[in-house]
Parts: sequence; C-alpha cells; structure tokens
Amino acid sequence: MNIDWKDALGALKDSGMIPQDNTPDIVPENSEKKLQKATLSVIIDRKGRKGKTATIIEGFEGSEEELEALAKTLKQKLGVGGSARGGEILIQGERKNDAAAILKSLGYKVK
Repeated sequence: MNIDWKDALGALKDSGMIPQDNTPDIVPENSEKKLQKATLSVIIDRKGRKGKTATIIEGFEGSEEELEALAKTLKQKLGVGGSARGGEILIQGERKNDAAAILKSLGYKVK
C-alpha cells in the first residue's frame, strides 16, 4: 500500500494531532520592553566590605531568574565576580562606567 505524504499529513491535521495554523505564537511587545523601562542606578559602595570596593546596580524590576541572567552577563563581560539577590546586582571592584556602558548596550536606562 503506497500512501502519499500529503494525504497522511492532511489526515493528521484533520484529526487534530497537528495544528492547522503553523504561525508562531505572538509575544506581546510590552513584555520585554516593560523590564527595560525601569531606570537602573549604578553606584559605588565601600561600607561593610572591609575597605573593598563594590559596584551595585539597583532598581531592577523582574523575576529572580532574569536578575540572575543579567548578573551573569555582566560578570562575564566584565570578567569579575559578584552576586544578585533582592533586586540588586553586586559586582566586585570599581566598575561603574564599564557596567553602565554594558547595561546601555543591552537596552537599559542607566542613571
């Protein structure tokens, strides 16, 4: 028995196993831009760190996963250590200008 692939595909579509419409799901435009509308503050801090300097990025509005992903990107591009929690990213060292430039290139507003 020789079945044409077009007939087999049509039968699968008719049975509902394959969706009729193959267009990709539409992602709302506001979802990604909403996160980037928040202005991030980049500050230098030495208090409570035994004289060591740290760059702190504040004002991130998003999930913890997105915060961790942004922190990872910054740490990799700057080649430094750091952490992310509670809506803040801590970067080791005085890297304010470099961090601000990277955030701007990623589309964030920086203060």
